[in-house]
Parts: sequence; C-alpha cells; structure tokens
Amino acid sequence: MAIVTLLTDSGESDHYVAAIKAKILSVNPGLTIVDISHKIGPCDLAHGAFVLKAVFRDFPKGTVHLAGIDATGNRDDAFIAVQLEDHFFVGTDNGLFSLISDKSHQMLVDINKISNIQTSFPERDILAPAAARLASNVAISSMGIAMPMLKKLMNRHIKANKKIISGHVIRVDGYGNLITNIPKDVFDTLSVGKTYTIQFGGEKFRRIHTNYHQADQGDCFLLFNSLDLLEIGIYKGNACELLGMSYDSPVSISFDE
Repeated sequence: MAIVTLLTDSGESDHYVAAIKAKILSVNPGLTIVDISHKIGPCDLAHGAFVLKAVFRDFPKGTVHLAGIDATGNRDDAFIAVQLEDHFFVGTDNGLFSLISDKSHQMLVDINKISNIQTSFPERDILAPAAARLASNVAISSMGIAMPMLKKLMNRHIKANKKIISGHVIRVDGYGNLITNIPKDVFDTLSVGKTYTIQFGGEKFRRIHTNYHQADQGDCFLLFNSLDLLEIGIYKGNACELLGMSYDSPVSISFDE
C-alpha cells in the first residue's frame, strides 16, 4: 500500500486541498492519501516542521510526504524531492526539511529544473505529480537534477550544564499546552541524585508528572509527553492563556547539588 501524506497551510474552506488530492489520484488512483494537517499557520515553517517531525516516523518507511507550507517560497527557492531516513519528502526548498531531522539526506533533487513549470499553485502542478510518481516507485534519482544540500534554518537549541537546562516553548498545541524543546534524555542524565526547580512564567515547580490526570482540574501539570519533550499545561484548562506564555517563552530547570 503506497502512502502519500499531505501537510499544508491551505486551510479547509477552499478548493486547494481537494485539487492537490485530485492531481495525485489522476497520476495513480491506487494511492492512499493521508491528511496530516491543513491548519498550519500561513507560511509558518516552524509550525509545519514541528508537526512533520513529530509524526513522519510513525508512517512506514518509503512513505511520501508532501509538505505545502509557504509553497510559492522566495524567488530562488527550488521545488525538491528529498530522501531522508528512508522516507521521501516533496516540497519547496525553503528550510522546512532542514528542521525535521539531524541526519543527512540520502538523495536530493530539483524536480522543476528540467521542465521549469511556472505556476501560482505549485502544490497541485509540481509537488503533487512528483509525490504521486515517487509513491508509484519511480526512482527519486530520475525525478530531477541532483542538488548538494538543503536550504538550512536553525532550530531553537537548549543550553544545558550540571546546574541548569535552559529552553523555550516551541509549540502551543490545540489544547493550549506549552511544548518545550527540553528533552527527557537530557533531564534524566542531569537530574540523577539531584533535586530540581522548574521555572516558567513566574511559576516554580518541583515535580514532574507521568500523566495529565495526576493534576487536579485547573491545576498545572508538567510531564514529558509522547515526543519525550517537557510539556506544561493546565488540566482541563488552557495554559497559554492562564500562564500568559506563548511560543518562545523561556523555561528553565535548575539543579541543586
């Protein structure tokens, strides 16, 4: 079963997503199309990268992921197909794919270099046919002209030493929960045999939960979520609103010797 996933900033009130799907199925009606999300903020590469990074490894290797985030891009942005971690990605070389993995790509080609299609709807006219062909077992090496590297954007990185981990909120999810870039493995290593204090938004906490319902309704919880990232929320409430925090808000964990 060949799978093509779709991740776009097209929304759901217009014809764009249906047109992309129609083009994919016109190339190969036997493909399975899975919607990841079409509610990425307009041109929000950080949001799109977060969602794609969080989920693409849950699909079988060989899955083709079409990412139409800021698809028209800048004047010099190429339209590309990338093989990365044994998955395939089709989109605009605007930096998004550089944010989803720390591993080097296996293959990278410019899919519009030869035919040079000019369009105001590249998701339908360039990316969808390329994704369908990849999912139909066309070799990525035959899809275009090889490129040496992706356009790079920088992820937010934590600062960590024996005394403190400093991070930031990298996503406010649909529940208003605050997802940080502080990973569980770093915390587990630095916290051995130590007490700790977690500080954010003027609050201080000394406990990390293992499940949401360990907090009472309306109280704050902190846990390492399914992505193994520190998450802050209000049980049955909206932490973003109630704590006055948002994307890029600082979060720190200090350790007592």
